[in-house]
Amino acid sequence: MTAQAAQAAEVFKEGRLAYGMQLPVQSQSTIFAEAWEAEAGPEDLAEIARTADRSGFAYIAGCDHVAIPRRLADAMGTIWYDPVSTLSFLAGVTERVRLMTHVAIVGLRHPLISAKQYATLDHLSGGRLILGVGAGHVEEEFDALGADFAGRGRVLDETVDALRAALGPEEYPEHHGERYRFSGLGQRPRPTQERVPIWVGGSSPAAVRRAATRGDGWLPQGDPRTKLPAQIAKLKQLREAAGIEDPITIGTIVEPMYVGEPDWDTGKWTITGKAEALAESLREFRAMGVHQLQVRFRSRSRSELTDQMVAFGAEVAPLLND
Repeated sequence: MTAQAAQAAEVFKEGRLAYGMQLPVQSQSTIFAEAWEAEAGPEDLAEIARTADRSGFAYIAGCDHVAIPRRLADAMGTIWYDPVSTLSFLAGVTERVRLMTHVAIVGLRHPLISAKQYATLDHLSGGRLILGVGAGHVEEEFDALGADFAGRGRVLDETVDALRAALGPEEYPEHHGERYRFSGLGQRPRPTQERVPIWVGGSSPAAVRRAATRGDGWLPQGDPRTKLPAQIAKLKQLREAAGIEDPITIGTIVEPMYVGEPDWDTGKWTITGKAEALAESLREFRAMGVHQLQVRFRSRSRSELTDQMVAFGAEVAPLLND
């Protein structure tokens, strides 16, 4: 195992909280994008990634949509950077932060194509990939690409199995499934990591089952704090029933935050205040059995965002595991 891969294994420890973030700019749904992102570009992304690298963030994440239909464009927007291209670009301007897809809709593509892309990314970045996967929800996107929307859950299950084989150590991986079959086909470069972490996104019963039985991590989508403990208990129950003893990294998406007392309206759901107050709130997740927090910050500019990231890393993060 490389030094980078060994370091990655040390980040997500039982009983401790790590923190990462979904990148702005690269996806601009009106649900979560800030106004300044509309005019932002590659240099803004690069500076945010460098700030995450310097400020102790465990990962930066990019999401995945190929094309957005007109009926959804008002809400979702059509700005969705390709995750492989984006994370590869950011790998070149960072040194230690992990590069995560949150999430890749891997059922839209043949697993050998995805394996080629993600193995190359892991190889070039020195073993920093976390492959987050999800089923997808945009029917027109599947139809345009000839993918199976109605059966996307079953497709994702098999695709994860195929990717597990194709991203493993073997130069000539094998998979013999219902939809995909391959053997005797070599792919290099191999990933730097001995085992690329596959984290499963979603909070539906099917997604929780998939994470429990096939995932190295779980990325819940929008579970409120009150419901998260029951979901975690179900996840562990399913994993135990499947006879899987390997640990699983449990995450959560935190409410929007602002470090300090803002002099502008950050919204009623935003957590604000001094470092200790924020850390106290976030430590509740550790008590639930969460290992990593996906944090997000309200901001009016790139500089305000990076200032928030620096403040979180310097002032809040050291208190998370007190």
